[in-house]
Amino acid sequence: ANPALGWHMIGHLQTNKIKQALSLFAMIQSVDSLRLAKEVSRAAVEMAKAAPVLLEVNISGEKQKFGFGTEEIYTAIEAMKQLPGIRVMGLMGMAPNTEDLGQKRLAFKKLKGIFTVCKAIKQENFEMRHLSMGMSDDFETAIEEGSNMIRLGRVLFR
Repeated sequence: ANPALGWHMIGHLQTNKIKQALSLFAMIQSVDSLRLAKEVSRAAVEMAKAAPVLLEVNISGEKQKFGFGTEEIYTAIEAMKQLPGIRVMGLMGMAPNTEDLGQKRLAFKKLKGIFTVCKAIKQENFEMRHLSMGMSDDFETAIEEGSNMIRLGRVLFR
């Protein structure tokens, strides 16, 4: 196994799969609720590890998408500051499901703004290093708006 290669979990994580995910993945990019953060924390402590995670923010406002609301993310972070076993490494977001790059750009700008505020957090288990936004259809726009981690699939595996 290549130690420089690490798999990331990017889909919705069910609480009954947390231990399995912590064994398989170098990072969970989709912590989308305080309840899930608490469960990941508990499982990581039981496994004697610190789990690197990204907090998923619902920047599209679409009801079918998971993630913290753009207003509730700050309150959730306050509650997470005391959780052992997790290391919050940044934020993740998905643009709205539209062809309109202008709408996607606005969503990315919104997450970049939240990320900038969160970077000021001085807490042992918060590093706020990664801004994961942008997929095969919109990664160029995401990078222009400050993404430093993109999630490519379709564009690589045609």
